[in-house]
Amino acid sequence: MLQGGGLQRFEQVVQVLTSGVLPSRESYMRRTIGVTTAEHVVVGVVEDRKLVGSLRLFPDESSSETFMGAPSDVIAQTICQEIVAAAKGSKIEAIGVGFPGIIRNGIIEESPNLQQLKGCRMQDTLSAALRSAGIDCPVSLYNDADIVAAGLAATRGHLDRLIRVWTLSNGIGFGRYPFAEGIWEGGHMVVSLDPADRFCGCGGRGHLEGFMGHRAMRLRFLDMEPDEIFENAEKGDQRCLDFVRLWHRALAAATANSIHMDGPGKFYIAGHNAKHLDLPLLNQYLDEMVKMSPLRGYVFEIVPGGDEIAVIGAGVNAELAAFPA
Repeated sequence: MLQGGGLQRFEQVVQVLTSGVLPSRESYMRRTIGVTTAEHVVVGVVEDRKLVGSLRLFPDESSSETFMGAPSDVIAQTICQEIVAAAKGSKIEAIGVGFPGIIRNGIIEESPNLQQLKGCRMQDTLSAALRSAGIDCPVSLYNDADIVAAGLAATRGHLDRLIRVWTLSNGIGFGRYPFAEGIWEGGHMVVSLDPADRFCGCGGRGHLEGFMGHRAMRLRFLDMEPDEIFENAEKGDQRCLDFVRLWHRALAAATANSIHMDGPGKFYIAGHNAKHLDLPLLNQYLDEMVKMSPLRGYVFEIVPGGDEIAVIGAGVNAELAAFPA
């Protein structure tokens, strides 16, 4: 008895046989796999730009930090094993994998959060391992924030427009959809000329991540956790209040840079620390920085984000790369 995707495909075949009209590209549901590796390996099957079944996560939260310090070949082999397990023997037409860092031409050129992957030809490595396991399809690599942007575009029906997203977590990611060749390391935009601002994980001075990154805030305030900084600011602690204003101004500055280079539009904000955003304050600072009238059509929206959105985005980007319109 046909169920789920099998029944849908059967109905498509019947439609073609009875009408003589081939289904459009949009109506043909390609099955892809999306993978995100921001803090752990999460794998899911994507069809019709939706998640099919449940996500696979490796390792569990308690041992993820140890795993992400593993050698590159161990990480690659684990990703391959999880993809094979998620596929369950079904035909997969494209695979997209997100990694933190600078990703170009299937190579991880730099990854401050996964330094052992620098220079790794991960696309070739994964493709070869998957062929050995019986999965022979295009594999594409993306920055992990870019797949979040693609996932937001897909789940909101915005695949026809420019989408940008800031991810506020241990590091600061900047994602862009549609995918375009480039570096796009927005978290390392310079937002301060003070040589003392040296808290970014990459070692650069004055970077956005040096203000907003979870690790960076811990280094600035050795006597409290980031959540406590915002709690104390609400209670009137002047040191914390001054920093929270600076935190918002830094994000406004980086967003203004993006607007002046790439135009206005919608900016989504996701990640653990998005909960601390004061949108009126952020808009106030951005209004001070963007004055040319054609550039003032911008808007922010805080969204949950999460692994499911990233996995869908990786699958969608992989499909669009393998089967361009």
